[in-house]
Amino acid sequence: MKDLSIYIHIPFCTEKCFYCDFLSFKGKEQYFEQYQIALLKEIEQFAIFNKDKYIIKTIFIGGGTPSILPIGYIEGIANKIYSLFKVDEKVEFTIEANPGTLCYNKIKNFKDSNINRISLGLQAYQNRLLKKIGRIHTIEQFLQNYENIRKVGFNNVNVDLMFSLPSQTETDFKETLNNIVKLNPEHISTYSLILEEGTKFYNMYEKGELELFNDELDRKLYYMAIDILEKNGYNLYEISNFCKPKKQCKHNITYWTRKEYIGFGLGASSLIDEKRIINTNNFNDYINFKNNREIEILEKRHMYSEFMFLGLRMTEGIKKSDFYKQFNVDINSIYKTEIDKFIKSGFLIEEGDYLKLSKKGIDISNVIFSEFI
Repeated sequence: MKDLSIYIHIPFCTEKCFYCDFLSFKGKEQYFEQYQIALLKEIEQFAIFNKDKYIIKTIFIGGGTPSILPIGYIEGIANKIYSLFKVDEKVEFTIEANPGTLCYNKIKNFKDSNINRISLGLQAYQNRLLKKIGRIHTIEQFLQNYENIRKVGFNNVNVDLMFSLPSQTETDFKETLNNIVKLNPEHISTYSLILEEGTKFYNMYEKGELELFNDELDRKLYYMAIDILEKNGYNLYEISNFCKPKKQCKHNITYWTRKEYIGFGLGASSLIDEKRIINTNNFNDYINFKNNREIEILEKRHMYSEFMFLGLRMTEGIKKSDFYKQFNVDINSIYKTEIDKFIKSGFLIEEGDYLKLSKKGIDISNVIFSEFI
């Protein structure tokens, strides 16, 4: 049996955060049940022909805000997966959660549904900043539910943080980092605010109502995060992700190493047999079982570039021998010019079989990645 990861998309939110361009909607509570019915049917249809081919290694329920769903909905999805597929006994099963949509009973229901990892979207430790970026929760709600998560027995928790937020100071971010490490979560993700078209922040910026951080300060906050987190026992294993020993997010590593995954739900994408499959993003079509998927058979050049720009996100880098194993071609026959250029300029480091970004390479990682596309 082949290894497979499952992603489940829940497109509902209480409110849309001002920076968010993910496929999600507020005010559609009346469609929770219809959406779940369509979702379970999609899972069943895939299982008819594929349940004996795969063993499920990771499951990730994301959104949107999966924790917005009433008690029982997530349990129904989990039960369906377990009833139809062979699930590895050491499966990593993650759910994303907004602290403003949690309570003790809901968290316990997650645990009872075989979920063993929670990813909490905190973003900042200051209520004024949470309000400024459109978050629905307070720091007090976060702390209460973090305590509930530990009480229930979860021992694998991620906390999401953001920096370069409007009006955020260095002191704010330092306070956020120091307070979170005191809680000792197993994993911390920290991302720089990126202005995405179609978001409230983008519209505010276009009108001159939003001032963005400059690159120099953005980098200063990033390296502040690395310094504080590494001093507190967190290893930077990917550009934006830190973890305690052996607590990497296995599901995300599936994406970065181009392993196979299936996505269920509105707009979800899959990588199966070197095909990129994307579900419809039309909500009404999806809940009415009209899931017109976009299917792209990947060309070799697309596979090569994905291997490079996804793999180089990880701090250990990529293995040249892995490139050969996947594609039966030497990496230098494809990218020797680019590799030599970046090694010479100090942006890329070669250590035996590995190629990885240097510290200054991380700072211009998007430029480097674009060279491999």
